[in-house]
Amino acid sequence: MSHRTRIMYIEYKGDGIVGPARIGRVTFSKTGKSLRYRGREFHSLKGQGFKANYADGETREQYWISGCKKDGADALYPTTVEIDDDVREEYWVKIRNKPELRHIKSLKCASKY
Repeated sequence: MSHRTRIMYIEYKGDGIVGPARIGRVTFSKTGKSLRYRGREFHSLKGQGFKANYADGETREQYWISGCKKDGADALYPTTVEIDDDVREEYWVKIRNKPELRHIKSLKCASKY
């Protein structure tokens, strides 16, 4: 049985309230309480994080991980977001409904492309 996957917004919060951000495909555990991205496992903070909702299972570094918004305003504070190559077309076509931008690899999260 394969695990459910989803394209999500992932922002590192270890150095403060704004950190490096990506849009990529995560894989959920069977229970949905943890997820995997790029070989790392993240566990829910169950409301205990400050501007973060997940922590790396190994390092305990905190992240904000959420579904992508159709308007691209995923970050609480403006930041540059890199889009993984393997999800870029699906992100622009299915989530943002902007197929003409499928070549864009990064964006300012607060902008309205």
